[in-house]
Amino acid sequence: MLSNVVRQTLGRSSRASALLITQTRRKHELPPLPYAYNALEPTISGEIMELHHSKHHQTYVNNLNAAEEKLAEAISSNNISGVIALQGALRFNGGGHINHSLFWNNLSKDGGGVPSGELADAITSSFGSFDNFKAKFSAATIAIQGSGWGWLGYCKETNSLKIVTCANQDPLQATTGYTALLGIDVWEHAYYLQYKNARNNYVNAIFDVINWNDVSNNYRNAKA
Repeated sequence: MLSNVVRQTLGRSSRASALLITQTRRKHELPPLPYAYNALEPTISGEIMELHHSKHHQTYVNNLNAAEEKLAEAISSNNISGVIALQGALRFNGGGHINHSLFWNNLSKDGGGVPSGELADAITSSFGSFDNFKAKFSAATIAIQGSGWGWLGYCKETNSLKIVTCANQDPLQATTGYTALLGIDVWEHAYYLQYKNARNNYVNAIFDVINWNDVSNNYRNAKA
């Protein structure tokens, strides 16, 4: 009898919480690019940028919103199996939204060159030199099997930088605990129209538009 009362109470509490979440949460939206679609040419074509941003990223946003609505429904009905079943969609589409939102700002028509200041010192401390970092980061990213991301991350525990790769749309922080500073998307939709199957050429070229000011800001924020 007592267990039934507890279940009913918990069920009502879960439904109330889910209703509150549904009513108060704002839907995720596609962030605007901080530059025109053709701004990164010739490194990345305007056609690729428009498809990547307006179609692919938008799809992650749409599917994340849909998954969160289903999650609220599953919680409200105390459907634990339903909650668990949604974790894959939340990870994939939530990761896609997180990753791309960082990626757009990691790039700039005025990018390229080398970092300076604290970030440059941290790269030298962690990898020996910028050239060593670039070689290791590029090699790890090019070698990703299938689709995924190459990351420069910050480890707060050791106060050091890490090169990490993640499969699919797995977000760096949720996967490793490291804070994402710089990401390179090596899903084929990010480069295939222009570079075909030459992923190495794409990865090497993208350094010409890396926004080191943005990466430096991410580093300072991660350390704060």
